[in-house]
Amino acid sequence: MKKTITMTVNGQIMKAEVEPRTLLIDCLRDQLGLSGAKVGCVVGKCGACTIILNGLTVKSCMMFAVQADGAEIMTIEGLAGDGELHPMQQAFTDKSAVQCGFCTSGMVLTATQLAKDHPNASEEEIKDAIGGHICRCTGYVAIVDAIKEGCKRMSEQQG
Repeated sequence: MKKTITMTVNGQIMKAEVEPRTLLIDCLRDQLGLSGAKVGCVVGKCGACTIILNGLTVKSCMMFAVQADGAEIMTIEGLAGDGELHPMQQAFTDKSAVQCGFCTSGMVLTATQLAKDHPNASEEEIKDAIGGHICRCTGYVAIVDAIKEGCKRMSEQQG
């Protein structure tokens, strides 16, 4: 039996009809057309499906869509505004922290939430924050550098 859920996704109220066991990642991608979060391992290990839900980063393959009823969700599609990249996205680009791009949306959203919660995050805090993400291309050095730069840019933007 399908259930109608309502979520605020990237600032817009959206409704979806889902089966009780529909994963949130599948609802976002298949019903709402938001393909930025990727389906990777589907067991919460790779981080490719990471979104921000009610101010926390979550792996959307580990939640049922019905659990997000009434939630506020940010996906990578909602991060940039007015045709310009978000400071964290720009830092990833500038620091060449993007290669194949499969892990990028999850990494950027995790880094963005980290910067909001800990604007002066240490390298150790950054590494801890992205510990639940797997990148097979960059070797993480460029990613850590990008997150440091993105935290700095976000802090300057707010200050």
